[in-house]
Amino acid sequence: MENHQGNGNNAKYGWGLLAGLLLGGLAGATAMLLLAPQSGKKTRAQIQQNSIELRDQTVKTVEGAVAQARGKARQITDDVREQAGELQQRGQDVLDRKRGQLSETLKDAGEAVEA
Repeated sequence: MENHQGNGNNAKYGWGLLAGLLLGGLAGATAMLLLAPQSGKKTRAQIQQNSIELRDQTVKTVEGAVAQARGKARQITDDVREQAGELQQRGQDVLDRKRGQLSETLKDAGEAVEA
């Protein structure tokens, strides 16, 4: 008879363990659902929204950098043109002076030959 009672206790223990596991699993799942910040669908939507915002921010930053680079390139081009004009004018002035000096030298040489 003891053997029969032992099996009864084991069966009660088995059912108790199974009930405990089921109740523990349900409690864990409920806690997970209650404590989880949001569902997977919401998380994916949030990730997608954040990536769209990041892309838009990146596009704005790149567009700003390109506009700034274009403005700087325009300024450099204008400066180079201005400096090239100044150098051209200086070159023309030097050429005119040298022509005048050469003209004077030739005139002096012509007078010296005539004399």
